[in-house]
Amino acid sequence: MPGLTIGDEIPKLRVETTHGTINLHDYVGDSYVILFSHPGDFTPVCTTELGMMAAYAGKFAERGVKLIGLSCDDVESHKKWIKDIESYNGGHKVNYPIIADPDRKLIKQLNMVDPDEKDPSGNNVPSRALHIVGPDKKIKLSFLYPGSTGRNMEEVVRVLESLKRAAEHKIATPVNWKPGDAVVIAPSVSSNETKKMFPQGFTTAELPSGKEYLRFVEGV
Repeated sequence: MPGLTIGDEIPKLRVETTHGTINLHDYVGDSYVILFSHPGDFTPVCTTELGMMAAYAGKFAERGVKLIGLSCDDVESHKKWIKDIESYNGGHKVNYPIIADPDRKLIKQLNMVDPDEKDPSGNNVPSRALHIVGPDKKIKLSFLYPGSTGRNMEEVVRVLESLKRAAEHKIATPVNWKPGDAVVIAPSVSSNETKKMFPQGFTTAELPSGKEYLRFVEGV
C-alpha cells in the first residue's frame, strides 16, 4: 500500500461514482476537496457519517469546498443506500458523489485500507479515512480512524478554517483554536514584516527564554 500522506499529490484517477465517471484531478479543479472513505454500504456508523456530511454540505460549500465519498460497493448499491442515509438524517440530500470500488483497488492507491477489518468474504475494507486536498491537488491534512470510530464534523470544519487561513497568511493556529480566536504568527516572519502584515497590532508572550517567538494576532 502506498504511503499517500500530507504533501503528496493525489493520483490521477478516473473513478465511477453515483454522479457518473469522474476524473479526480478535474473534480478538484481550483477548489479544496474533502475525500472520505467508509468501510461499506448499509453499515451503521457510515450511514450516520454520510448523512452528517450531507447536513454540513452548505457549510463546506460556503468555504469553497467540494465533497466526494468512497465505499467498497458498486454504484447501484450506493444509490440504494443513499435512500437510507437521507431518511435517517432528516432528509438532508446526498448531493455529493460517492465513488464505487468493488475491486478494492482505489482504497490501496488512496491509502485508505483498514489493516484489521475484513468484509464477510475476508477482503480488506476501507478505513475511516479523510483527506483534505488543496487546489494544487496535494493532500493538506489526513484523518485516519478505525472503522469503529465515527468522525466529528465540527473538527473537519475547524481544520479547514485553519488550513485556509494558514494558506492565505503567514500564521498558524494554536492548540484548541477555533474561528474567532487569536492565531500565532509564523516564526519565519520578522518583526518588521509583522508590523506591515498585521497593522492591527500583535502581542508577544513573555517567556523564561527571553525569545520572542510566541506572537499572537487577532482578526485573521
